[in-house]
Amino acid sequence: MPKQLVLLIPGMISLCFIVFVVNLFVFTKKRLKRGRRTPLTRDLLRNPGESLRQQAADLNLDLVGDFLGVILLPLFFYFSLISQGYAQQKELSRSLIIMASVSCVVLIIFYSLRIVSRMRKRNNLRLGLECELAVGEELNQLMLLGCRVFHDFPAENFNIDHVVIGPNGVFAVETKGRAKPDKGRGAEDVRVVYDGISLQFPGWTETKPIIQAKRQAKWLANWLKDAVGQAVPVKPALALPGWFIDRQGRDMVVFNSKNPEFLATPRGGRILSNEMIQRAAHQVEQRCRTVEPLSYCKEKGK
Repeated sequence: MPKQLVLLIPGMISLCFIVFVVNLFVFTKKRLKRGRRTPLTRDLLRNPGESLRQQAADLNLDLVGDFLGVILLPLFFYFSLISQGYAQQKELSRSLIIMASVSCVVLIIFYSLRIVSRMRKRNNLRLGLECELAVGEELNQLMLLGCRVFHDFPAENFNIDHVVIGPNGVFAVETKGRAKPDKGRGAEDVRVVYDGISLQFPGWTETKPIIQAKRQAKWLANWLKDAVGQAVPVKPALALPGWFIDRQGRDMVVFNSKNPEFLATPRGGRILSNEMIQRAAHQVEQRCRTVEPLSYCKEKGK
């Protein structure tokens, strides 16, 4: 057997193994669904951070592709050179080897930089997801006080993290996960000041979360008015889990997600009747019940 052909055998074995694994996965998936269907008769409600969870899952797939690229690119160039040498039945030129090596190094650097960027993005998504889960756990306790709580409400090209509907009105709650500085300054490292215009964190200032929360509350109020046939008051709220909030501005709710009972307790009398709570909650629920069960799910159109 020619020497060049012997060098191709490891690559051919690897390719056959990949094809076998892919076909095994497809066959097992189809076999598990054969003659079965899910017992659930409707889609599930969205969980806290549903959109972020999906983004993180998609990003994990992209990272797997990048890691495979870094690992397989040298093998691809190597076997390509071996195959070309075998086909030409002569020694490869030095210029071709140098050009292939430089191309391989450039692509590896490209994939490596993309891996670093995507890992940083994934870490931010995880922080946001964990904070939305923490806020969701606290807000769910309001159901004991007669509220209805929904998460990851899909609007128009954006999502409202949490919607609370209760006797005290409707709250559109936006959650922002912000990592704390670790400089050993005690309370100074965990304090954020809301002055009615901006959020003053230790070392930086933000205004976009405030604008975003107010814009989303306005959109939800307009949507609910069309959905239930009459005006429903919607108040913006911003949750910053884990931070100590110095709330100097009083035009909107800014809190750290703990002890959110004040969202359910009217101060000057009940704002929404039980009937209106049910009507508004029904409309919101229809829009939030979009999570399709995955076990034994059928392909669309079948």
